[in-house]
Amino acid sequence: MHVPDGFINAPVSAVAGVVAAGAVAVSLRGARRELDERTAPLAGLVAAFIFAVQMLNFPVATGTSGHLLGGALAAILVGPWTGVLCVAVVLLMQGILFADGGLTALGVNITVMGVVTVVVAYALFRGLVLVLPRTRRSVTAASFVAALVSVPASAAAFTLIYAIGGTTDVPISKVLTAMVGVHFLIGVGEAVITMLTVGAVIAVRPDLVFGARGLTAPLKLRVDGELVDAQAPAAAPAATGSPRKLWIGGVVTALVLAGFVSFYASASPDGLEKVAADKGIDAKVEEHAAAGSPLADYGVKDVSNARLSGGLAGVIGVGVTLAVGTGAFWVVRRRRTHQETAAA
Repeated sequence: MHVPDGFINAPVSAVAGVVAAGAVAVSLRGARRELDERTAPLAGLVAAFIFAVQMLNFPVATGTSGHLLGGALAAILVGPWTGVLCVAVVLLMQGILFADGGLTALGVNITVMGVVTVVVAYALFRGLVLVLPRTRRSVTAASFVAALVSVPASAAAFTLIYAIGGTTDVPISKVLTAMVGVHFLIGVGEAVITMLTVGAVIAVRPDLVFGARGLTAPLKLRVDGELVDAQAPAAAPAATGSPRKLWIGGVVTALVLAGFVSFYASASPDGLEKVAADKGIDAKVEEHAAAGSPLADYGVKDVSNARLSGGLAGVIGVGVTLAVGTGAFWVVRRRRTHQETAAA
């Protein structure tokens, strides 16, 4: 759902940019409470993984495809504040290097694909976890529902922005119906990917899943014929120590997805592109400012073999996103450490 330049007028794009900048600034402060020496590198991995999976467009209807947005996945794995930053890093890399998502529309994209998806998904996820049994299965089930709802919610948010600052005269009711309808279908794919990924991480390192913290059931003791909570946990502590194996496995998976599997992704336009073409909201779309990038359109310039060109672009994208994301999250983590040291 990468909004290109020209869909939204300049004043509204500027306001969305301010909103996005404010959300990123607030998230930077919030992320200091979520990140520690183990989870900071994982946050960079989450950003790289989202970049890789976003290259895998899957068919959702005749002539239409969809891809992961990633807000729900990031929020559940590394926390909502860090989740916003993960999606923002991905969108920034895509806009600058790959000419995907307009540069003047970057604020719109961060707001719609990052802030809205994270807020909606994590609020729903936490609500479900509170009422469901305190088990790992509940976490994966809640992640499915949260991810599913977050995608049409982001489509509705785009429609609202378009209603305020759209550059073409199209009935908003038609845009809303089309956007929410197709993105509900895309949301099913998002939900499956999110659930499988969260479930896979919980299976090997539940202690690293932000949304699964505090779910260990307390030990029950029978006192005077009644069961009461004991102070000790019911089971041995979750695996601890370095998350290196998980990090390496995640990086390899992201590289394989972006460098090889992406070649088999659907070539059909995604949900927003399809709706834009059908309803005419792309009449004033502008050429991307980075259209001349050597990686534009997810291919390496002057590499004639399509498979090799796309694969190299994917690998480069994963590497750059991983490096930028990990570096940024380490800086955020170090600032927290310095503040704690100063306070002591």
